Amino acid sequence: MASNKFKFLFGLISLIIATSSAQLSSNFYATTCPNALSTIKSAVSSAVKKEARMGASLLRLHFHDCFVNGCDASILLDDTANFTGEKNAGPNANSVRGYEVIDTIKSQLENLCPGVVSCADIVAVAARDSTVALGGPSWTLLLGRRDSTTASQTAANSNLPSPLSSLSALITAFSNKGFTAKEMVALSGSHTIGQARCTTFRTRIYNDTNIDSTFATSLRGNCPSTGGDNNLAPLDTTSPTSFDNAYFKNLLNKKGLLHSDQELFNGGSTDSQVTAYSNNAGAFSTDFANAMVKMGNLSPLTGSNGQIRKNCRKVN
Repeated sequence: MASNKFKFLFGLISLIIATSSAQLSSNFYATTCPNALSTIKSAVSSAVKKEARMGASLLRLHFHDCFVNGCDASILLDDTANFTGEKNAGPNANSVRGYEVIDTIKSQLENLCPGVVSCADIVAVAARDSTVALGGPSWTLLLGRRDSTTASQTAANSNLPSPLSSLSALITAFSNKGFTAKEMVALSGSHTIGQARCTTFRTRIYNDTNIDSTFATSLRGNCPSTGGDNNLAPLDTTSPTSFDNAYFKNLLNKKGLLHSDQELFNGGSTDSQVTAYSNNAGAFSTDFANAMVKMGNLSPLTGSNGQIRKNCRKVN
């Protein structure tokens, strides 16, 4: 009896040790690649300086990676003759950007410390550094993710919320990943930077009634009822390259660009949260940073799962 009890306790301790060793940590590369974070930050700063929109694109890349089977860099895999990845899924095709920036960072890190820094960690760090580069908050990232050896176009098509989503669909999509409605509103505040294509907001500016009429008219000039699908408009018309709380102020004035944006302030359960963030930029920054840490921890591959890809676009 005592022997069995001992075996059980020993097994439990081993399991705890094995589990804890496979967790993410904030100093994961401290000895294996001490210059990893400064290398990523420098490359991101340079890319954002060259094109401010890239900051929003790199932030979005992380979101579109994590919402599909976890933060595992699956979104970076190119299609092959016998493999269909996520790049050409509905929410990603002709829309997700920043792949070349990740490639550049990866090649710099492979020169610095070959086979050490995962593509998934690069994407997570680049999202944080992009936010900071545009004046937003920073957060302590846990690192040690490994890269997937597969991807799922089906999951990308079903897990990522659409710009046409209703409030209940948004709440459900985020709840499925473990986020509260409040965290969903905070993360939606990432739309305070970046641009959207005409095809994603055309229905809103021609059909929605909960939109400022002058705002709608001004957008129609660059987004005709047919054609011009890839013409761009800023998600935050006030300060499109500054990470601030103007996005929420715009919603109060019925100037959300996407239907899904305005759904957050349209007489529903999240109205009070939008109002709170519009009045308190500090609260938004804090909640956004905390929600980003939580997002970065979605189902990471750790320990002996996955691999460290040498080229982010293909499996080793």
